[in-house]
Amino acid sequence: MTIKSILDQKISRASFIRKAPAALAAAGAVSTLGLGATAPAAAEETKPGYYGVPRTWIWNPNANSMVDTSKWKKEGPYTIGFSNASISNAWRVAFQHGVFWAAGQHRDEIAHLLATDANDDPSKQIADIQDLISQGVDVLLIAAATEDALDSVVGRAMEQGIPVIMVDRKVKTASNYITYITASDWALGRLEALWLCETLGGKGNIVMLPGIAGSSVAEIRIKANEEVFGKFPGIKVLEKQYCDWNPATGKSVMAALIQKHGKEINGVLADSALQGSGAIQAFLAAGYKDGEIPPMTGGDIALMYQLASQHNIKMVGIDYPTSMGITGIETVLDVMKGIPVPEKVEVSFNVVTSPGADTVSVKGDRHLLDHVSMSDPGDLSPSNGLPAGYNPSTFKPDYPK
Repeated sequence: MTIKSILDQKISRASFIRKAPAALAAAGAVSTLGLGATAPAAAEETKPGYYGVPRTWIWNPNANSMVDTSKWKKEGPYTIGFSNASISNAWRVAFQHGVFWAAGQHRDEIAHLLATDANDDPSKQIADIQDLISQGVDVLLIAAATEDALDSVVGRAMEQGIPVIMVDRKVKTASNYITYITASDWALGRLEALWLCETLGGKGNIVMLPGIAGSSVAEIRIKANEEVFGKFPGIKVLEKQYCDWNPATGKSVMAALIQKHGKEINGVLADSALQGSGAIQAFLAAGYKDGEIPPMTGGDIALMYQLASQHNIKMVGIDYPTSMGITGIETVLDVMKGIPVPEKVEVSFNVVTSPGADTVSVKGDRHLLDHVSMSDPGDLSPSNGLPAGYNPSTFKPDYPK
C-alpha cells in the first residue's frame, strides 16, 4: 500500500495509524513524516467538513519522526492502565467514552482496561498511576492534569519498563513517553487568534479565557494566541483569566470582566466552548441583545454553537476532537505489537464558523448548523468519532474491565 492509496481512501483514524507507517517504510520515508488521523467515524462522513491529514502535516511535513516500538512488543491480551485527568466537564466525559468504546471493540486484544479519574488533582493522579503500576498493567495511557507535576511519575513508569502513551495532555519531558496523541494546540491557538484579529479589522480590545493553568493544552494555546496578537499592534489584551474549562467559571469570570470593562470589550478569545458558553450566558445576563455580543471563539461542545446561532453571535469554533480517546487505544495496541508510531499522533480538527464569519485567512470547513443541530444535547461533543446517535447522557460503556 502506498501513501497515495492511503490518502485516496476514506479510512478510519485507527486504520490510517496502522497502515501509514508500513507504507512510509516501503517508500523510504519513515523517519521524516508526521502522521495523524485523517477520516472521522463512518457516521460523520456524510457531513461537509475537512477529512484530510492534519494541517500541520501539510504545513510542516518534516516536524515529526517515527518511533521504533519493537522493544515494547508483547503478546496479548493486554491490561491497559488509563489515567484520566478528570471527567469534570462534557469534553472529558466524551473523551473517556471514546476510550471505553474503543477498548470494547478490541476485546480479543485487551484483557482489562483499568481506568482512574484524578478529578484534576495532580497529587491524586500521581497516586492513581502508582496504583495502576502496582496492579501489573502492561501499558499506560495517560491524560495529564498538569505537565510539570506528572513528569517524574511518568518517567519512572518508563524506567520500570512500562510503555507510556500520552493523550490529550502531555508531560513536560518528551523522553518520558513514547508518543503523544493530540490535535495541534499550536494550530488551534493560532487559527482562533488570527480569526479574531481579522474579524476585528486588526484593531480592538479583547479578553482571553483559557482553560486550566499549567495544563499543556492551555499553555500551548496561550503561546500560540500571543504569537498572533504580536503581529497586530492594534489588538490590546485587556485581561487573561483562567476558567478551568468550566461553564460556571466562564460565566462568573466574564460577568466580572463585563462589569469592569463593559462595551470596551470588542472580542472574546475562549479556547473552548466549555467556558465560552458560560461567557455567552454572562453577556445575556448583562442585558446584551441578539447581535450585540462581541465576536467569540470556542469550539468542542454543541451548546456554544447553539447559543451563537440563537443569539446571532459571530464566532469560530475549532473543535479539539474527543475522538482522540479512540485513537489512544488504537495507538496503545500498535505500540504493544511493535508497530512504529509517530512521536506525535495528530487528529484532524474542523474549523466551524457562523454564517458570514469567514475571514480572509480563516474559512470554515463547516458552517455552524452543518456541525450541530439545535436539537442536539447541549453537552454533546460533535467531533466524538462514536457511532451515530451517541448521547453522552445515555451512553453505557461496555468494555473489558
